Amino acid sequence: MASQHRKPRPAGTRVAGIRTPALATAALTSVALLSQTATAAPSTDDKPSVEEVEKKVDDLYRQAETATEKYNAAKEKTTKQRKQVDTLLDDVAQRAQKLNDAREELGSYAAAQYRTGASAPDTATFLLADTPQDYFDQTQLMGRVTERQKGAVDDYFADQAETMTKRQEAAESLQTLTDSQNDLRTAKATVQKKLSSARALLSQLTAEEKARLAAIEERKRQEAARKAAELAEQQQKAAAEAAAAQQESSDASGSGSTGSTGTDTPSSSPSPSPSPSTDSSYATKAEKALAFARAQIGKPYVWGATGPDSYDCSGLTQAAWKAAGVTLPRVTYDQVNAGTTVSLSSAQPGDLVFFYADVTHVGIYIGNGMMIHAPKPGTYVREESIYYDGESAIHSVVRPA
Repeated sequence: MASQHRKPRPAGTRVAGIRTPALATAALTSVALLSQTATAAPSTDDKPSVEEVEKKVDDLYRQAETATEKYNAAKEKTTKQRKQVDTLLDDVAQRAQKLNDAREELGSYAAAQYRTGASAPDTATFLLADTPQDYFDQTQLMGRVTERQKGAVDDYFADQAETMTKRQEAAESLQTLTDSQNDLRTAKATVQKKLSSARALLSQLTAEEKARLAAIEERKRQEAARKAAELAEQQQKAAAEAAAAQQESSDASGSGSTGSTGTDTPSSSPSPSPSPSTDSSYATKAEKALAFARAQIGKPYVWGATGPDSYDCSGLTQAAWKAAGVTLPRVTYDQVNAGTTVSLSSAQPGDLVFFYADVTHVGIYIGNGMMIHAPKPGTYVREESIYYDGESAIHSVVRPA
């Protein structure tokens, strides 16, 4: 009876959890759209921003510069070791010739013994003996050998032993040289890999992205210039105060000794000068180093180069101070120890400014917060603010002479 009162189910409603065709179609369409959105979104998110590219390229250039300094050190080490090996090989060759001469002399002794009736077996034993003592233990031969002959035999075996030692030294030096050459090749490959990666990143930028990147770099240059101007103002103020204090001390000294008011010599006031720690000898050398560095402006940065047509950062500083008669080591982390460390506020023209915690970049300070340096691959030797990569990048300032 209850079934007679049951109302028929309207068409289009849900039966046993199964949607009607209309609802199923709508659901499938929604899933497809969501799926397309999910797969399409990563295509834009995966591409780095211009800021990320700029940071990555800067990091790659820095890593390349670190590898360049390792390459320079390995190259310098290899050059020295090659000279040592050549010297040892020359020494071994000379000793070998001396041994050959000694053999000929001993052979003449043996021939003389043969002509005088000495037995040939004894002569053969003499030439093949391991030590002089083994030879002279043969008493029947001792009587036939003069003191001169005995001395020649002693010298022969002594030279032979020393020659063997030198040959061993040469072999070890050759192995060390081979290891250094392997280090050199590894460093070179690392530099080339980092530079290739940087170029690949830059090549993927669109014209609009390159314009944005240039704008970012321009803002960094402007900020660096502002910081340089601040430092220049601080240094000029400090120099003026030092000059005023010196003048005041001079006036007081003059008044105390002559009673003069000091009003008759106002024109003798000294102009701002380098700090007391900078003597005239250093200033003269610094002028020569800076003159050389300025003459290199516009020449390309080439990793591992020391001039005269191109430079890397430490190659430029080394060449500049060499022109002033001062010898600096080849690489940055040796140059940083080749002088006296001074504060940034006390920096004087000619001082070396080092960058980064691992001391992998260097420039020559020219005053007013500016320096001359060979920045990185793809650039040229130029004047630039010492804050070109931010204040935190500055490691130290060193006065090399």
